[in-house]
Amino acid sequence: MRVTLLGIIVSVVGLFAGAVPAAAHHGAATFDTGKEITLKGVVTEWIWANPHCFLKFDAKDETGAVRNWAVETQNPVAMTARGWSRSAFKAGDEVTVKLEPVKNGEAVGRILSVLLPNGQSLVAVGPQPAATPAQ
Repeated sequence: MRVTLLGIIVSVVGLFAGAVPAAAHHGAATFDTGKEITLKGVVTEWIWANPHCFLKFDAKDETGAVRNWAVETQNPVAMTARGWSRSAFKAGDEVTVKLEPVKNGEAVGRILSVLLPNGQSLVAVGPQPAATPAQ
């Protein structure tokens, strides 16, 4: 009886201890939520991987210096449902990225949307844009 009770207590404590890091992983504390910036730049790399996809691109900051940004979005399954794909970007593509930057000023952020050179908008957060009828 004593061994069983101890096993249950250890299991419950383990479940709660494991839940804390999982919740922290999806927190937004590092992002300056509510602050949106828009940058025009050139794609250097598109990483289509779990648990998050990353877009890396070069863009000029407010001083005119080129910085390589690394911005994240959700996992490939969630992004596929929003119309994104493994081949959505390639190095050299010119893009306009709307993002939430991190609070510390580094060239890192969370993608809100990306405008492609052909005018297509890929939305990462919020409602999808209305589909335009085929012409």
